[in-house]
Amino acid sequence: MSEISRRAFGGLVGGGAVTAVAGTAETAQAAPAERPFRAARRTSGRPNFLVILGDDLGWADLSSYGAPHIRTPNLDRLAREGVRFTDAYSGSATCSPTRFSLYTGRYPGRTPGGLAEPVASRTQGLDPHHPTLASLLRNAGYATALIGKWHCGWLPDYSPTKSGWDEFFGNHGGVLEYFSKLGQLGEYDLFEGDAEYQDLRYYTTVLTERAVEYVSRAHDKPWLLNLNFTTPHWPWLAEGDAETGAEIAAKIRAAKSQLDITVALNHYDGGSVAKYTEMVQSLDAAVGEVLAALRRSGQEENTVVLFASDNGGERYSYNWPLSGQKFQLLEGGIRVPTILRWPARVDGRQVSHEPNFSPDWTATLLELGGARPDPAYPLDGTSLAGYLLRGETVPERDLFWRVRANKALRRGDWKYYQDKDKVDHLYNLAADSREQADLAPDEPELLAELKTAWERTAATLLPYA
Repeated sequence: MSEISRRAFGGLVGGGAVTAVAGTAETAQAAPAERPFRAARRTSGRPNFLVILGDDLGWADLSSYGAPHIRTPNLDRLAREGVRFTDAYSGSATCSPTRFSLYTGRYPGRTPGGLAEPVASRTQGLDPHHPTLASLLRNAGYATALIGKWHCGWLPDYSPTKSGWDEFFGNHGGVLEYFSKLGQLGEYDLFEGDAEYQDLRYYTTVLTERAVEYVSRAHDKPWLLNLNFTTPHWPWLAEGDAETGAEIAAKIRAAKSQLDITVALNHYDGGSVAKYTEMVQSLDAAVGEVLAALRRSGQEENTVVLFASDNGGERYSYNWPLSGQKFQLLEGGIRVPTILRWPARVDGRQVSHEPNFSPDWTATLLELGGARPDPAYPLDGTSLAGYLLRGETVPERDLFWRVRANKALRRGDWKYYQDKDKVDHLYNLAADSREQADLAPDEPELLAELKTAWERTAATLLPYA
């Protein structure tokens, strides 16, 4: 991105975000502005890792990313205390492929389970023999836990406890009714380890309590906690909506087919911008509780907190100025809010425009934790540790995505995109983040070069059935 467009972009998003948080123009002007990222070059011991995922949270759904109607003071504070990334992406455009990419550090298409978009049956999942962020960090001396949405396969063959996490409390599937815990297979889907756990309270509340308990422990070794909320994924239910939740649960119990279950959970006849706002704000409050517990525990200084979303926003998200949404490889489907805080090593009030995506964070956390990737399963992500800690330039590389309906590749400011009708497009994201000015007719050689690069990487992946 050019320096002019970087400044313009930061002013548009950062300035609006500060105003939204502060509430008035006067206090916004008084608040220190974000500055371009610069490594602090401090040292520390191995950190803890708290990796928090929102579910279907759009790129601009936080007030620190420009949402004019959603208040997210806890996540905004996290951004002020760390680094806010403007050009961060999920590993795919739907839930489980991105989770595959984050857990393995590799493109989803490297493994059979990653071809599902998303995982929707017991026959699909993450091979327990495949190394993961958790298994590699555990081998390096970390305690590991996953709380919340797994969405990489169901028991008996697949589970976080089979893939490197010492502890698991959460749901195996991609969606569930927030009170009854009935999930996408029509079955109860809340587990502690591999055993059902009964709790009919609002799911975000339940997960928050568990996460607070975990970070509050007297740990005798560094730890990794993957905290995967289902908020604000449909069905559109906030904590006071138990009656609506019961109606959805009744439809699931009465379902005569998988389609009936899917329709009930997708909640096409429910939700609104106001309800979605309530759900995002409840996610923010939940994150605030966990971060407060982390501070009380005395571990805040040397804990890396990474917050992101598993894909772009859905029908009620605020994605401006991006086009597209979940399921698509347009910017709105894959560009996600991403914040990193590490007080011991990284200064606050910073913004980074460095393009990155989910597998990069796997490589980064492994390096920060002193864990080595398995050479038999080479990573597709690039570690950002040198950039974050020593001010090194991130190596030039392509960011690659493949889903059944779309193709996409980003190289610098340029993006190659193929739509569902197999038409190729070329965008300059520095000038046109909304992807409206198709430069394919003007830059045929560059288009061909990027398309060839996409095809070269795609040829190394498993084919779709």
